[in-house]
Amino acid sequence: MTKWEYATIPLLIHATKQILDQWGEDGWELVQVVPGPNGSDNLVAYLKRPKE
Repeated sequence: MTKWEYATIPLLIHATKQILDQWGEDGWELVQVVPGPNGSDNLVAYLKRPKE
């Protein structure tokens, strides 16, 4: 059974692609993007990757 580790990261609207590309390069898979606690201008990304 695969064991996962998770990360929660804030996304900057003007740099979303660069942020997600960098995390993807490090082996993280995007699970979901939701509005942050301060409203829809702040996004939070949830990511996962297999645990080593």
